[in-house]
Amino acid sequence: MTGMGDAISKADYEYFNGAIKQHETQSSVLISNSKYLNHSGLRALVAQEYLRRNGADMPNTAFIPEVAKILHELEDLPTVFRLFEEEKERLPEFKRWLTEKKLSNFTADDVKHCKEGTLGWILHDFIANSGYNIDVFFQGMPVINDFTFYMKERAYTHDVEHMITGFGPNHGGEIALIVANMRAFYNYFRPELAAFFNRVPSYLLSKSMMKSGLYYPEAFKIELEAQEWGLKQGNNWKMPLMMVPWRDYIDRPLDEIREELGITPIIPQGHWDWTNSISEDPREPAQPASVAAE
Repeated sequence: MTGMGDAISKADYEYFNGAIKQHETQSSVLISNSKYLNHSGLRALVAQEYLRRNGADMPNTAFIPEVAKILHELEDLPTVFRLFEEEKERLPEFKRWLTEKKLSNFTADDVKHCKEGTLGWILHDFIANSGYNIDVFFQGMPVINDFTFYMKERAYTHDVEHMITGFGPNHGGEIALIVANMRAFYNYFRPELAAFFNRVPSYLLSKSMMKSGLYYPEAFKIELEAQEWGLKQGNNWKMPLMMVPWRDYIDRPLDEIREELGITPIIPQGHWDWTNSISEDPREPAQPASVAAE
């Protein structure tokens, strides 16, 4: 025996691959019944992003816009629009959210009056002092309908969700927040629409798990813990947090908001602050760590 490959026998191939049927085609290029597999750019990016290291030259967040753009372009938008309309009829809170279109595009001036301990006070500190941009995705896109409002507000609320859930902007917190949202979407919406909302998050979670499984074993352990926390908390949310009109909550204490919206349990502060370092290759001391939407 020269390697692990020799341990896989003919019987193994027959057991797992025996039902495979060979198909002939006149096509001169790769083609399948999956529009995702048929997209050469998506194939290349998925292969790269699942299998590469998180090197100092390329952070975890690299190529997320490219993959998100392709996935959105491959969506059956008429079906998505139909699902929005059907769920608006079934879910009054969803209809209210899409009708009012209250954007959480906060500026420091919007929340500078907020008292210590309130959501607005925490938002002000983030906007004024963190160096991060709350307008994290779809920058410059105008809101012209329900769908574009959803995309913009989903981006605006990402960092608000970090603050309100306690799942901080670090590797463990990003995984926990992704999974909490996944659980909440499936609790609240019908599976077809929940699957649409989870399309890009599914990619983000799976690529992180694959890379950690290959290169960062300590991070994989944290990702399992983070998923447990995310599932527990997301299962308790009264609704997906993207639907909360956060402008109505800026003057209220964080604990009061969490109690009202079912945001529990809350992880101890700082619990995963150290986890970026184990999910990537060593950085030079002067390099900022990559966080947000891993």
